[in-house]
Amino acid sequence: MNAEFFAAVEDIEKEKGIPREYMYEKIEQAMMAAFRKDNPDYGENVEVVCDEAKKRIELLTHMTVVETVADPTCEIDLETARKYSKKAGIGDELAVPVETRQFGRIAAQAAKQVIIQGIREAERGIIYDEFNNKQHEVLTGVVNRIDPRTGAVSMRIGTGSDATEAVLTRAEQIPGEVLREGDRARVYVLDVRRSTRGVQIMISRSHPGLVRRLFEIEVPEIFDGTVEIKGIAREAGSRTKMSVWSSQPDVDAIGACVGPRGARVGEIIKELAGEKLDIVEYSEQPETYIANALAPAQVVSVTMLDEGKTCRVIVPDGQLSLAIGREGQNARLAAKLTGYKIDIKPESGLGQ
Repeated sequence: MNAEFFAAVEDIEKEKGIPREYMYEKIEQAMMAAFRKDNPDYGENVEVVCDEAKKRIELLTHMTVVETVADPTCEIDLETARKYSKKAGIGDELAVPVETRQFGRIAAQAAKQVIIQGIREAERGIIYDEFNNKQHEVLTGVVNRIDPRTGAVSMRIGTGSDATEAVLTRAEQIPGEVLREGDRARVYVLDVRRSTRGVQIMISRSHPGLVRRLFEIEVPEIFDGTVEIKGIAREAGSRTKMSVWSSQPDVDAIGACVGPRGARVGEIIKELAGEKLDIVEYSEQPETYIANALAPAQVVSVTMLDEGKTCRVIVPDGQLSLAIGREGQNARLAAKLTGYKIDIKPESGLGQ
């Protein structure tokens, strides 16, 4: 039985990644708890020994050999002592093994619960460490199930023994996107938290960080630092504006992001369920940056105003609706991207 026990611990280490030393510690605690439940009078003279080399696990009580036993929890008479050691004499200290059959049903159940809890804690620790290092990264998830009441999507993320379940709440989904069981989708890891129910992994498909990471994956020039993403303004499911800048004059930052025949940006748009992407050039000059951010609209002029970070933008009459965008979206995203409040006026209104 002991050999089977050690083999089981070894299997747990291989399958779940829980160190054997950790398991032995929890098992020793479990055996001590079980023994003390049925034997509350015993003090600190109890010890559990896990001998992996000899495939032996024992619970020992350290007893003093005496002529007449006054305290059976820590003393043993000479006749009984010599059943364990023929050389035992009065005053000797003797390690006496406890038969585990003596443990009651309740005590054994308590020991089992301690071991199970130890495994769970170790698994949670492994999951937390694994995914805590992946905060703000993109992982691929597979849809397991969808809650028909809340619309929350349970996804399996990670690979192999490191895989675990995360929940994509309705608020973190791309509006209008329909996910089905078995679908694969990339998600952005927002946060990893410990809770009484285990490790909670917060994921998102609506966060601007998802767009950033997807471009870092698809565009080598961004990954190696030649092209830098300066800002992202996103209304998930509808439109995103992203500003980029190249550290090398001979590298076209926008062209690098778009890719040959739009291949790179096309892959990202596909991953984002058809979301529109405006990639504009960043500039240290606020006027130029604001004009670029209002693309695809043309801009006649940008005037910085005195009251805080505010500006007035003049556009051709025929470009006014394009500059503002549907329900003000283009102007709103441009303002969010640049950090300026933008007042857009038509060219014909200059004299008014």
